Amino acid sequence: MTLEQLRIFVAVAEQEHMTRAAGVLNLTQSATSAAIAALEDRYAVKLFDRIGRNIRLTDAGRQFVVEARAVLARAAAAEAVLTDLTGLARGSLSLAASQTVGNYWLPPLIHRFHQKYPGINVTLKIGNTEQVTAWVHSGLADLGFIEGDIEDSGLSISNVANDELALVVADTHPWAAMKKPTAADLKDGKWVVREPGSGTRHVLETVLSGLGIARNEISIALELPSNESVRAAAVVAGAGATIISRIVVANLLTSGALVELKIPMPSRRFFLLRHKEHHVTQAERELEKLIAETPQ
Repeated sequence: MTLEQLRIFVAVAEQEHMTRAAGVLNLTQSATSAAIAALEDRYAVKLFDRIGRNIRLTDAGRQFVVEARAVLARAAAAEAVLTDLTGLARGSLSLAASQTVGNYWLPPLIHRFHQKYPGINVTLKIGNTEQVTAWVHSGLADLGFIEGDIEDSGLSISNVANDELALVVADTHPWAAMKKPTAADLKDGKWVVREPGSGTRHVLETVLSGLGIARNEISIALELPSNESVRAAAVVAGAGATIISRIVVANLLTSGALVELKIPMPSRRFFLLRHKEHHVTQAERELEKLIAETPQ
């Protein structure tokens, strides 16, 4: 069994399609299929079920993919140790971030880092807070950035920035003329929310709980998977109120397309996650230094 076979297996498992996985890996479809067939034949186990043009992991495949990812993560960590010996002339840095952090706060920092260290290949995966935590914990990301509170004894967690949140509605919304909606208003209105597991969704539920409003007492018009879709629904469609990071809607608040309403709002922090057993590379230290030197 080789690392290349494991890399191909994991890609096929994630893409659920041989041709798409081959494209991601920059391999031919025949080479990709041959690697999977070699694994299945050598160990006399079926890793995938073929369903039409798509494929799905078997029970054995689902168990094996966990181990395969762990081996690849350890190999990447070993490579990082050797690469670190060359300084910052070359190497890689794998980042994961929840949506608010990854789409708005982190990109300018990555750009500045790349300008300073062009030989370091930086990749970024976007997910919600729970997904990012899992990626860092499993070694699929060197560093994670989230906006939600988590507890994980295997990770070191440090505050790197603060975030302001706002309750906003479209300028055409009935609440737009209000200075401060009541708890009754909040119960009666329609809401546009992020999916469970996101830091923004957690803040919404915390705010409502502080006002004595249970989750099942509000009417959710739309549950959407990204800040951009929530923003569009709140502004373009006027589908309802939402609580969202101010950096996501700053330009719309300035233009007047969105109106901010005043209710008690908790502060929120952006956190950096690192596995406690993960080797800390020079690239990671330099990115953290850049973040610490950036005015908040």
